[in-house]
Amino acid sequence: MRFLHTLKQQLSRGRYRLFVLLGLVYLTVSTLTRAALFVHQIPELDNPAGTFLAVMPIGLMYDIVAVFYLFALFAVYLFLVSERLYRAGAHRGFLTVMTFLTIFGILYLAVVEFLFFEEFGGRFDFVAVGYLMYPHEVFVNIWESYPVAKVLVAVAALSAALCWYLRRHMHAGLRAASHYRERLPAFALAVGMLPVSYFGVNINTGRYSENYVANELAQNGVYSFFYAAAHRELNYNKHYLTVGEDEAVRRLRKLVVQPNARFIDGAANPIARHIDNHGPERPLNVIVLAQESLGADFVGAYGDSRGLTPNLDRLAKESLMFTNVYATGTRTVRGLEAISSSFPPIPGEAILKREHNEDIFTWGQVMHAHGYSPTFLYGGYGSFDNMNYFFRHNGFRVIDRADIQDPKFTNIWGVSDEDLFQQALQVFDQQHAAGGRIFSIVMSTSNHKPFTYPDGIPGIQATGGGRLMGVQYADYAIGKFIEGLKSKPYYSDTVVVIVGDHGARVYGRKDIPMRSYELPLLVYAPKHFKPRRVDTLMSQIDIVPTVLGLLNISYDSVSFGRDIFRVRPQDQFVLLSHNRDVALYRPGMLVELGIRKASHTYKYDKASNEQVKMANDDTLRDTISIFQEGFNLYRHGLYRLN
Repeated sequence: MRFLHTLKQQLSRGRYRLFVLLGLVYLTVSTLTRAALFVHQIPELDNPAGTFLAVMPIGLMYDIVAVFYLFALFAVYLFLVSERLYRAGAHRGFLTVMTFLTIFGILYLAVVEFLFFEEFGGRFDFVAVGYLMYPHEVFVNIWESYPVAKVLVAVAALSAALCWYLRRHMHAGLRAASHYRERLPAFALAVGMLPVSYFGVNINTGRYSENYVANELAQNGVYSFFYAAAHRELNYNKHYLTVGEDEAVRRLRKLVVQPNARFIDGAANPIARHIDNHGPERPLNVIVLAQESLGADFVGAYGDSRGLTPNLDRLAKESLMFTNVYATGTRTVRGLEAISSSFPPIPGEAILKREHNEDIFTWGQVMHAHGYSPTFLYGGYGSFDNMNYFFRHNGFRVIDRADIQDPKFTNIWGVSDEDLFQQALQVFDQQHAAGGRIFSIVMSTSNHKPFTYPDGIPGIQATGGGRLMGVQYADYAIGKFIEGLKSKPYYSDTVVVIVGDHGARVYGRKDIPMRSYELPLLVYAPKHFKPRRVDTLMSQIDIVPTVLGLLNISYDSVSFGRDIFRVRPQDQFVLLSHNRDVALYRPGMLVELGIRKASHTYKYDKASNEQVKMANDDTLRDTISIFQEGFNLYRHGLYRLN
């Protein structure tokens, strides 16, 4: 009883009153943020009233856990600081200032979290963690995209008002006297809650619904952020469903094989195989335009009626137009991972940002062996997302923002697409003049917040046009690039591959919202490939073997991708990822794997975009095998040919 009495004294009138005060401010702000997000997301909820009654108490649980994580060090400080120092005037002033800054941070974080949820459809996750590794680009982008100055002033004013309103409670906590033994119960409670929270609550504890948005509303942004930070390079075998190694290898070999493939006996990698594309090799130049945030839902040739992409629509009529294409993920690094190396989106970070990503199997490696000089061109600084390091250590010459002289237009993400494509043509001119074969991956940047562009382009605002204007500008720049290419002596011997790196944003009620992953893919070489529609299901990891097949290039491979012109209808599948979840989609069926060995199988109707839960079948073990072996082969340094 004495322990409880002392605890109550410290929390209500002692120095731990400050801990309680900040905790209550955080809980109040988090609850109001959740309520605001709920109202904003009502159209995405199946049962709004039931959702509200569920997410508010679940969210409060996560918020309380976050309080003990956030203020654990403050609890230790309050316990350790001496009575003499604590009651000194200067120290009380210091704590007053820190209390104001903490309240300011709590309020500002609420605004940021609301905007993040609106943009990415969920709480802070791997995207937020990844962005904070590049603070300059991210903070300037935020400054240029949102009214940050006004928000800061408003938050500062509200923080000052709150501090004034709470001043008596703050002063009571600052004046309180106590000995170590009196502070011990409150300290024990604050610190003792850490292991209870860690072992008693995890990211899936509050997952109560099949509706992804509802589960995200129930989460806490701070908790989600630190969970994502701690699981950036997830150990698949520890956190996800597994099968026996022999079974996984057997299933994987069956999944990746195609009629013109022969497995290589004695290879360290069990899916190492020789791909024999019969017929004379076509020594054509290959230029891959990886387009920032270009989802199929913006392109007229893929059904959009807004007239945003006249150049792409025209090119589609002259191209191999692939109509059933999916991104592997929701970030540029996922797209580049798939396009460059045909690697599956294993949970956690893309291999561009993982350790030991040097000299792995890539498209550039294959092309270099066949006399090409691979290049990677990026409109921004390629240190972002480790792009330069990855491509330089995998056989590509890298050209980025630092190499582009006197661009006409720049913003925080880099030069305009026009400047990038002009630089690309200069590089290709030099390669052609030297007698080299061109192979290049060109990654654009303009179709991204803050959505700013050069002046003087008909129908396009230089600022303030938003995402739709971004798509229009991207289309304009592509059209201008193709016109420039047509004037080159190597045009008639060049294949242009145009594909989005990912959709504009992930949105919807499902863990894997399929419509968000649909991409345009055009292979433009009208003098070599007769234009037609190709409806076979494929993803970005299938681009490498499919284009190599079109070029009749034979090669050794450890790729997870397949030449879709050689895939039987019953063998079609694609691989996808969203945050910690990964999935395999076959026509009519979607199998998801989640952390803590979770799995869900859905019947998926593409026409209606409906997912209905169904019983697992053998596809679950195929899904496990692919992601399990992808992780293991990479971890053991076997995603290479030798």
